[in-house]
Amino acid sequence: MADLRDIYQEVILEHAKTPRNYRELKEPTQKAEGYNPLCGDRCTVYLKLNGEVIEEVGFQGVGCAISRASASMMTQALQGKTVSEAEEVSRNFLALVTGQASADPARFGKLAVFGGVCAFPVRVKCATLAWHTLEAALHGDRVPVTTES
Repeated sequence: MADLRDIYQEVILEHAKTPRNYRELKEPTQKAEGYNPLCGDRCTVYLKLNGEVIEEVGFQGVGCAISRASASMMTQALQGKTVSEAEEVSRNFLALVTGQASADPARFGKLAVFGGVCAFPVRVKCATLAWHTLEAALHGDRVPVTTES
């Protein structure tokens, strides 16, 4: 099991060092900002929707490795999904990192690497910041999201 944790750690570190889709989208249709006051993570999620389909998703911000990796992997997981599919992926991810779902790779794919985060309650907020910000973007919320609400 230690080997599997090492692989998961490598995946998270790789996404933290070289985040995918780390960019502001030109002319996004939706945008939201999020903040984790506990550790200072900040995240902005940009969406370009074509009807109900997420054509493009990007993010920018500063934060710890878990926060950046989670945002990076989120953007990859949601590309091409419908809004309702994205909401379902988000709900499932939140269940995963809070320990309400097991890290089944068949269900979560690469996002399963975050299954161990539930053992570190302070890190749950880091892992979920981008996802809460995504939810705000999908719903057109203009008020910045905070992990402390």
